[in-house]
Amino acid sequence: MRFSIRPARPDDVQSVTGIVLARSAWLEEHGMPSWRADAEKLAALTASPDGSMFILEADGRAIGCTTVTDTTPPMAWTAEELAQPSLYLYSTVTDPALREAKPGALIALWAVDRAAREGRQWVRRGCRFPSLVSYYQRQGFTLIHEMRKTHGPMYLMGRRAQRIEDLEDRFNGH
Repeated sequence: MRFSIRPARPDDVQSVTGIVLARSAWLEEHGMPSWRADAEKLAALTASPDGSMFILEADGRAIGCTTVTDTTPPMAWTAEELAQPSLYLYSTVTDPALREAKPGALIALWAVDRAAREGRQWVRRGCRFPSLVSYYQRQGFTLIHEMRKTHGPMYLMGRRAQRIEDLEDRFNGH
């Protein structure tokens, strides 16, 4: 499989909606909360003028998306942490039919490498479920803060930016 990642375009809205709905069905089958109610809202980010959504493709077909910003939401981060140059990932969703290809891990590695190339120190992300904490830890992220929000816990995670030597091979299908 040949992977590529690119900025989202307005014509990606249908593909992103399909990915979100497929992931939602998978989550629901596994007894977890889904993104079904937010599918259209998330897909609308493809038209965001700030270009913050990116599409992961396999052989030219959209199989995942993520939103990347260069500011960390304040939440429970300290002033010192907020001052560190970072990328922040959110709304990462992948097609569950391609789980064996580990598209979520590929998106995370791309972000870690991109942050390093841009001279940033960290890639940060947040999630609401312990199972995602474990998944992100397998990708090299560390749980940094846990906070209570109205709708339950929020886990804030980070990984130091670094160049990923074999990333180009992963994107070129080697």
